[in-house]
Amino acid sequence: MSNWFKRNGVHLAIIGLFIAMCFIYFSPALQGKKLYQGDVLQAKAMQKEIMDFKAKDGTGPLWTNSMFGGMPAYQIWTQYHMNLSSYVIQFFTDVFPNPIHIVLLLLLGAYLLFSLLKAKPWLAAAGAIAFAFSTYNFTILEAGHLNKALAISFFAPIIAGVIITFRGRYLFGAAITALSVALEIRANHIQMTYYLLLVLLVLAGIELYHAIKSKTTGIFFKSAGYLAIAVIVGAAVNAGTLWTTYEYGQESIRGKSNIKTEGATPSDGLDREYAYRWSQGVGECLTFLVPNAYGGESGKRLDKDSEVAKTLINKGIPEAQVDGALQQLQGMGLISTYWGEKPFTSGPYYFGAIITFLFILGLFVVHDRLKWWILGATVLTMFLSFGKNLPFLSDLFFNYFPLYNKFRAVESILAVTELLFPILAVLTIKEITSGEHDTKSLLKKLQYSIYVTGGILFILIAVPGLFLSFTSSNQEAVIKGLTQVTGGDQGFANSIVNSLVEDRTSILRTDALRSLAFVIIAATIMWAFIKKKINAQLTFILIAAVTLIDLWSVDKRYLNNSKFVDQSTLDQTFQARQVDELINRDQSLNYRVLDLTINTFSDASASYFHKTIGGYHAAKLKRFQEVIERQFNGAINEDVLDMLNTKYVITADEKGQSQRIQNRSTACGNAWFISNILYVKNAEEEMKGINSFDPRKEAIVDESFKSLIDLKKAGVPDPTATIKLVDYHPDHLKYEYSCGRDMIAVFAEIWYNKGWNAYVDGEKIPHFRANYILRAAQLPGGNHKLEFKFEPVSYYAGEKISLIASILLVGGLGFAGYMERKRP
Repeated sequence: MSNWFKRNGVHLAIIGLFIAMCFIYFSPALQGKKLYQGDVLQAKAMQKEIMDFKAKDGTGPLWTNSMFGGMPAYQIWTQYHMNLSSYVIQFFTDVFPNPIHIVLLLLLGAYLLFSLLKAKPWLAAAGAIAFAFSTYNFTILEAGHLNKALAISFFAPIIAGVIITFRGRYLFGAAITALSVALEIRANHIQMTYYLLLVLLVLAGIELYHAIKSKTTGIFFKSAGYLAIAVIVGAAVNAGTLWTTYEYGQESIRGKSNIKTEGATPSDGLDREYAYRWSQGVGECLTFLVPNAYGGESGKRLDKDSEVAKTLINKGIPEAQVDGALQQLQGMGLISTYWGEKPFTSGPYYFGAIITFLFILGLFVVHDRLKWWILGATVLTMFLSFGKNLPFLSDLFFNYFPLYNKFRAVESILAVTELLFPILAVLTIKEITSGEHDTKSLLKKLQYSIYVTGGILFILIAVPGLFLSFTSSNQEAVIKGLTQVTGGDQGFANSIVNSLVEDRTSILRTDALRSLAFVIIAATIMWAFIKKKINAQLTFILIAAVTLIDLWSVDKRYLNNSKFVDQSTLDQTFQARQVDELINRDQSLNYRVLDLTINTFSDASASYFHKTIGGYHAAKLKRFQEVIERQFNGAINEDVLDMLNTKYVITADEKGQSQRIQNRSTACGNAWFISNILYVKNAEEEMKGINSFDPRKEAIVDESFKSLIDLKKAGVPDPTATIKLVDYHPDHLKYEYSCGRDMIAVFAEIWYNKGWNAYVDGEKIPHFRANYILRAAQLPGGNHKLEFKFEPVSYYAGEKISLIASILLVGGLGFAGYMERKRP
């Protein structure tokens, strides 16, 4: 045991250092404070019904009615008990506070990668710090995109497993790949996984090229075979997640459209404009080197010393009122330090001045063929991040590359680029310290890198306007808005805009000087090693230290102690209003609420208190989205509200200061019998049918369901028939009904045929879609009990596959570890 600690003492010390760094950075977490994350709070509202039933039953339901009338709970929060990777992630979430566990996983995963690339421990630590503390990771943590950050944390170990498998450590590499893939998929951010796959395809292509060139294709295909098995096992561990997500994806806004008419959503995948909305500006790639090259975050405040403030003061605005004026103009979107083309941004993609400098140096120094993979993958990811700013390539992928059009915010592919930069930076230092290059050659290459990096920074400092305009494309609209605010004084409006340009220029210059200082420090360290003034170990430690200082100080601009709040503050986020309390006095088992005082279909806050027809989710059911677009766009269709059993509408007074309740007595209830069916030929006619109809008396049904309906038996209405919901559970609804003959019942429940089954007295019966988004069924006459149960095969069969694959993964890891210990 003592020998083991001796061999691994440095690794343990570095891991301890990583933990200490995380706790120091997020020190408020030690005081019991929590990070205020907008998306986490949205998720809390989305999950409220699920968690309430989990607390009651010990297990969470697979369906929830809290948003959009109802949707699968596994698109929000679900337990996967048979998935090994769930317990690995749970260990970190249980031991370390949020978001410490994610930053630690980022550090550990990258450290594993660099260690397996045979970097010395302190150099591997430097690379891990460079990746983990890249600014994008911290901006998404601040926003609450935890699944995305978690998925990014497993990029490095997957790449490690793939590379060492290609380098001949087949079993060990495949085992690491299988475990990492399992964790990556369990993070449940398919978009990030997809982007990593694109980069790995580039790596496989380069490996194949070299295999053909060196006539070692047998070795390549052997490696590929091991990796294929690893990916299959890792995916199978997540069979439940993948199967349910794929199944749901076909019915979501990322799937095919049901309506084919002009102006509708696209037939397959996301709308192009929606997908490209967050595209990286070509010039914004300067932020890799200079964090505030484009003004930083959208919400960055201008202070009293800014040029805009001086302009306001010169115009006669009292100095005491300047802060308020600046905030007002910023709140109106008329002044912002950020001048890129994104709708807004929480911060730039800053990889670090030191890491960017070493990346450029690596292009001159590194001989490993990984350099060409890194360069090719970097160019690909950068170009794809441009989205609408490089439509030729982006449209090519969007139109023809499988699944690419399912994802939005294409700029987020730069999360992969932020790992590629440190990989080449580490390979650069590793190459320079290997002793395989002569001093003269290294100094010359170092000089070239200084010219390139320093030259860019010098231009930005000396003549920033040479390539940058510091104005966005909506400049005319901004001037027009400022002219209105200033009472028609266009000259004053222009002077404010000119002052804003000066402020943006000053912000860039300040950060360019900062980056230049770090580049000089890094170049000096490398020069000192090349000239044998310092040894390799000190070089690694110095690079790690200055890289940490560089990135830490920029990260603190976006995620700092002020972002942490007391638990009591978070608890107050969802304080029931008087209208919420009044509505909740209604003890009916199941009804819906429409809250018009919030951004109804992009805000989940109402779902914390009610079952709503609004909410927030990046992948709503396509049919419900189509109803939103057709029936709630402008005027609200009261008939649709009735069929959704919307008993209450929350509105605001004219001043928006208080809320009122509209009690809707016309709501149809949980279920009702109808006397007439109107058959239609397609989804367009079905949608038109619900434009204006009486949902209590008739149902609009697609003729494809005709075989499930016998109007000869069920066509005569029974005025004495009754049907009532007697027991409510989100994924198990129980009704009792009485009717003298067969009748057609419509249910105020969302149609989803990937798991919902209907039973009368325990016997399964068919059900069909009615009114575009609801369920309906022909019920046999008499007094009976009816149940709707959500029983998705994809979840239950997926769990069984996950169990088998998890056992295989544990066995494979154990065997690979045993064989690795025996390896010379």
